[in-house]
Amino acid sequence: MNFSRQNIWYYTKRAFWILVAWVFIFNALFFYDYMNMIDANALSSDFDFPTAFKANLFVSIVAGIIGGTVTVNFMEYSLRKFAFGQALLIIIITYFIVAFVVSAVGGLFYYSMYTGNSFMSDEVMAAMNEFFGQWLLAKNIIIWLFIVLGTLIVMMINDKYGPGVFPDYLRGKYFRPKRERRIFMFVDIRDATTIAEDIGEEKYFNFLKDFFNHIAPAIQTTYGEVYQYVGDEVVLTWKMKKGLRNANTLQCFYKMRDDIKKRDTYYQEIYGHTPTFKVGLHCGSVMVGELGKIKKDIAFSGDVLNTTARIQAQCNAKGVDILASKRFSELAYQLPSSVKIKQLGGEKLKGKTEEVSLVTYIKE
Repeated sequence: MNFSRQNIWYYTKRAFWILVAWVFIFNALFFYDYMNMIDANALSSDFDFPTAFKANLFVSIVAGIIGGTVTVNFMEYSLRKFAFGQALLIIIITYFIVAFVVSAVGGLFYYSMYTGNSFMSDEVMAAMNEFFGQWLLAKNIIIWLFIVLGTLIVMMINDKYGPGVFPDYLRGKYFRPKRERRIFMFVDIRDATTIAEDIGEEKYFNFLKDFFNHIAPAIQTTYGEVYQYVGDEVVLTWKMKKGLRNANTLQCFYKMRDDIKKRDTYYQEIYGHTPTFKVGLHCGSVMVGELGKIKKDIAFSGDVLNTTARIQAQCNAKGVDILASKRFSELAYQLPSSVKIKQLGGEKLKGKTEEVSLVTYIKE
């Protein structure tokens, strides 16, 4: 799989924060057990705190690196093809294998330092046999199983709500409606009805599923949030600052298009069609808050969404794949490399009393 620099940076950051969190938890548990043993007067005279701490720190870093990279990449690319129950079973089996390997490496490191002997010496091997029979090891493995599962659950919830949305939801940020300045992108598959009629409902559903999965990395790495999936359309949104930084909204469009083009052979072999799409972009002030009783969701309301939908609907008439309001283009003055803006003039959009000036973008 090909990774852009932005892809690598995005996943590296996620892995880094998992590493930091796990090292902190690992060492917090170490000091908790250490203080409990002091209170219970259970420490033996030969307990070497500096060596134990170094070994614990080493193991926590190794576990954090493995957890950060394996958890992120395994979840993102390997487990999404399985049902939740199957994925959970694979995660648990993988965890026990990794836990055994990390424990063995940590034990060898500790006893080698403690005895001053090589890893494979008889004294270290004897200590390792005793180490694997201790109840403390089993307890730590079980505790870390729940920490790993907790990490995966947080990631899955974050996937559901979108990057950055879940923490806002937990803090109750949107319990009362708030006004925010946002960028919206409406993404619509071209000739969707024709494709659906050609390949049938079941195959078309998998076609949509593949399309939404394949454009997900572009959305994630440009800090977009999925607001809604509506049939063959997906509505994306950015907080203004994140969307304008590094031309993230426009980068998202070109990354999505490139990611789909790279999979042309796959789509042709499986479906006989490669999805192409059009997008509309607009920005402005909207109301955002929690809606619903039976099923709560974070919803946006305002003329910006209606206008964005109308702008996207003009793509066919204008013969372009991307169409944006002039208001958006004036704010998003930073453009991706080799991309130029083209003014298209004013357009009387359906339901609007005044003309809206439109632009498109051309990549040379």
